[in-house]
Amino acid sequence: MKFINREKELNNLNELWGQSLAHLIVIYGKRRVGKTEFIKQFLKDKPGVYFLADRRSNREQLLELGKLFGDYFKDPLLAKQGFSEWLDVFSFLKRKIDQPFVFFIDEYPYLVEADKSISSVFQKGWDEYLKGSKVFLILSGSSISMMESEALIYKSPLFGRRTGQYFIKPMTFSESRQFFPKIRFEDFLRIYSITGGMPAYILQFDGALSVEENVKKTILKTTNYLYNEVEFILKEELREPRNYLSILKAIAWGKAKFGEIVNDTGLEKNVLNKYLETLARLQLIEKEVPVTEDKPHKSRKGIYKITDNFCRFWFYYVFPYKSNLEIGDADGAIKAMGRSFVNLEANAYEKISMELLWQFKSKIFPFERIGRWWNNEQEIDLIGLNETSKEIIFGEVKWSNKQVGINIYEDLKNKAKQLSWNLEDRKEYYILFSKKGFSKELKLLAGKERAFLVEKDKLI
Repeated sequence: MKFINREKELNNLNELWGQSLAHLIVIYGKRRVGKTEFIKQFLKDKPGVYFLADRRSNREQLLELGKLFGDYFKDPLLAKQGFSEWLDVFSFLKRKIDQPFVFFIDEYPYLVEADKSISSVFQKGWDEYLKGSKVFLILSGSSISMMESEALIYKSPLFGRRTGQYFIKPMTFSESRQFFPKIRFEDFLRIYSITGGMPAYILQFDGALSVEENVKKTILKTTNYLYNEVEFILKEELREPRNYLSILKAIAWGKAKFGEIVNDTGLEKNVLNKYLETLARLQLIEKEVPVTEDKPHKSRKGIYKITDNFCRFWFYYVFPYKSNLEIGDADGAIKAMGRSFVNLEANAYEKISMELLWQFKSKIFPFERIGRWWNNEQEIDLIGLNETSKEIIFGEVKWSNKQVGINIYEDLKNKAKQLSWNLEDRKEYYILFSKKGFSKELKLLAGKERAFLVEKDKLI
């Protein structure tokens, strides 16, 4: 796999490594977000052992681990017999290690499934054997909920032992684009509208093929892992995947308000609240409120949206056509893409515009927060504001094959008047994002006012 980005996390890990002290590092994030490649990049020039846990019994995993350590330390007896218990692993490391050494356990939650007491054993192993050593113990996992319950929250056995934690997020658009640096902005945006910033998904795509050809090849075939990816993730993470699937479908198909989701799924309100919180923790959805809300966590204006691009794509073009796809007929899904895929592109471009606005803040003003705004009558795609300086920028995002003209700019200014935030003494700016650029008249006008124009991803 081509390794891109994660420089900040790598540099931080290398600083800890340079201390030559014992460290217990917790690394977690969504499945296929690139955790393993990140750690392997860190591990490649360092002494250490990589162990991938799985669903076998505790005994079988200790046998394999014994072989790994036996081969590494040239101990044929250990390689043959394995370890009998986990405390023996920690005792062995304490005896053998006098220089910094990495012990990386990937998919730690599988060890927890095999033995519910394993985190307590690791706590004891750390306290009695490793905390005074030079072992760099890394626990990594894709089950966000389990990594939190076993290693991060206050009641977890390993709470207070970790010396670092990294939540690996999907890459931004600009970071993801490095996988296909030679293709046009709009062509990669079509890919990104499906894959989001998930390296494993992006690498399934061939830059020489059209998006439709890639989709047929990598997603709509029942033999490819992406075909069942959403269902697989839910089954891995959750006890009641069917209810979560219903909630995600409702949101993906436009049921954004809490009451709408209740009506669509038939779930009780108190039950639905817990499910929504879980899906948000898994980075599949988010509750969005207008950016100007003073207390967003208490706002009643919240709406729910899918944050995972692939999840959104899957509910649009895989889930509704499964019966046909199971018999090898992808025509319906591809025709549906032809009708509505531009909506996914526009959605992705709006999110990308928020990323771009953060990048432009040195040329505009230092934003404290960025987001959308709406009321019962109007919606503004993009707002950035600074409470201290009382500066605010209003943005419009257009992903269409028409140039943006003065009329769009004037509409934005009119919508801005409805927002009461510091209305009497605020300093206003405007920014417009466009796929096809801007009319000459708008370019001239923007040069005379506090207005900024962005064509695709370039501030002009």
